[in-house]
Amino acid sequence: MLYAATRATLKKEFGGGHIKDEVFGTTKDDVSLNGYKKYLISQSSPAPLTTAEEELRQIKINEVQVEVGVDTKHQTLQGVAFPLTKEAIQALEKLKNKQLNYVQLEIDIQNETIVLANTLHTELKDLPNRIPKDSARYHFFLYKHSHEGDYLESIVFIYSMPGYTCSIRERMLYSSCKNPLLEIVERQLWMQIIRKIEIDNGDELTPDFLYEEVHPKHHAHKQNFAKPKGPAGKRGIRRLIRGPAETETPTD
Repeated sequence: MLYAATRATLKKEFGGGHIKDEVFGTTKDDVSLNGYKKYLISQSSPAPLTTAEEELRQIKINEVQVEVGVDTKHQTLQGVAFPLTKEAIQALEKLKNKQLNYVQLEIDIQNETIVLANTLHTELKDLPNRIPKDSARYHFFLYKHSHEGDYLESIVFIYSMPGYTCSIRERMLYSSCKNPLLEIVERQLWMQIIRKIEIDNGDELTPDFLYEEVHPKHHAHKQNFAKPKGPAGKRGIRRLIRGPAETETPTD
């Protein structure tokens, strides 16, 4: 305890700027030349990663940009572009034309394509039940609502990923394919998506949550604070301001 408590003081007296490395040892081998070399090797090695950190690292590696194409598959700087099947494209076109109000897409991992999962008619109250609890999905929902007196029909994109119940490969593919898919939908199919949302489970999709996501409150009203009063008894002598017609009568 004494050695540990006085270490910082010793370094300060010696001059911390002259110390390049600090090596801690419990045996003589730890503070030998070989021990120091092992220390340098350990310092240059990457830190051990947890399963979640390793997964995130792999996702970032695979998030590469995409050369957008419906019928081609490319891997560039921002993602992996899997082609959409004809049924998926037709369903998205119908959603854009408001012939459908909900389209769910999934990745066919074996064939490396994005396929149509379902197009069930979906009301807002039904939306949480459309979110699978054991696999990822892409959802396009025609959100019908009123805002500030106006009736609106807005397409919302929802990316659902139910935690770590999915395999690492599935998580990587859905994460990497998301941006290229949106590029195709917005730039080639000319679908206007008003909001993009990422969720873990369907319980998050309450009416209030969806409304606030589509119409976020950007600026809260600033509270006006009253000007503080000056200290009591220190205002000085009160002065009278005379008008131009008033004159001052001299006194003895």
